[in-house]
Amino acid sequence: MKIGASILNKYKFIPAYLLTFVNVLGFSILLPVLPFVVEQYGCSEIVYGALISIYSIFQALGAPYLGRLSDSLGRKPVLLISQAGTLLSWIIFGVAYFLPNIHILGFSVPILVIAVARVLDGITGGNNSVTQAYVTDVATLKEKSLIFGSIGGIVGVGMIVGPGLGGFLSSGSWGYLGTVIGAAILSMVTLCSISLWLKESHPEEKRRPFQRESLLFSIRLHHRIQRLNPSKVIRNIFVLRGIFSIMMAAYVGTIALFIIDLFHFNEQQLGVFMLVVGLFIAFNQAVVSKWFIRRWGEYWTMRLGLCCTVVGLWGITTTLHLWLYIFLYYWLNLGISLCIPCFNALLALHAPSEQAGEVMGISGAIISLSNAFVPICAAALYGLYGASIYWVLALLPLLALLYSFQDFDPERDG
Repeated sequence: MKIGASILNKYKFIPAYLLTFVNVLGFSILLPVLPFVVEQYGCSEIVYGALISIYSIFQALGAPYLGRLSDSLGRKPVLLISQAGTLLSWIIFGVAYFLPNIHILGFSVPILVIAVARVLDGITGGNNSVTQAYVTDVATLKEKSLIFGSIGGIVGVGMIVGPGLGGFLSSGSWGYLGTVIGAAILSMVTLCSISLWLKESHPEEKRRPFQRESLLFSIRLHHRIQRLNPSKVIRNIFVLRGIFSIMMAAYVGTIALFIIDLFHFNEQQLGVFMLVVGLFIAFNQAVVSKWFIRRWGEYWTMRLGLCCTVVGLWGITTTLHLWLYIFLYYWLNLGISLCIPCFNALLALHAPSEQAGEVMGISGAIISLSNAFVPICAAALYGLYGASIYWVLALLPLLALLYSFQDFDPERDG
């Protein structure tokens, strides 16, 4: 019995890892594919941007709803239903491949079907908040920081594997249908892992009645935080996450443009560079962040990460030499890799079990709202002012660093 319990204990985080990986793939696997899908149906770049944005917009709407639902019904049933929805979204995406390219009211029918699939995938992709709540439930205090660090590494792996896998699967005679089938298979494997290995982690005595809210309420973060009435520490972490997420969204929305302008990379060269960057992220979040957290604690690791981010954002604008740029870019990458798992771990450490789903839901909504709206604005500003916007962006982690010395509870640190 002890051996069996030990094996199950090792497996208990596998569904969380798979869910995280599949949700990242839902975004990253289409990055090299969607431009060609849009072109295939005779649509403009604006349509491509819309298909990217609606995923994050509806993820922001879905995350808090699923988080609250898991606080009421339990983690497992919500994860099963949401992952089944993700699988269904890929099936709908695949249906578009077989539809004729006719137009209704000026819109391509296959593109409209793909848009529906992206909306559904965004809503069900909001189960990240439930996944994080599950980890909060089952992980010990010592495990939480390490597990969230591993999840951060998986995010990095997903961002590495996704574009390459999407491009490879779409290169055959089936075109983008190959990518859709691959993503659907991964989604099915994740659904089976939840059913077989995931045990309910939120007991009935800790559940609370589900509170119905309009979809618009999901993005009214100020009102949601007021209703939740979290501790001052949780509020402060939300502020830090918000500042950092705005910086991250602006960085993600412009960095490829900056690298192309700086080094005149073609698509293949940029892909190799992003692969190297993805390896940095995976290694830093899965290995380096754990090392710092074990020795310095979550708060000081986060502060170190913010310092590295400031230096990195400033440094990458100061050189035209590729190898020096990569060195400075690593410091930016290291800062990001240290901060992200610390934000998640700090929320997990301070969130009461009965509020964990909603706390993680709000955190996910902050990220998704930033990803939905900030990149468009940042790209426009980059077109006007170029690399100088990174000097302004560097002020955001600097502001977060100064704010991090507010009234935080130091008892869990170190």
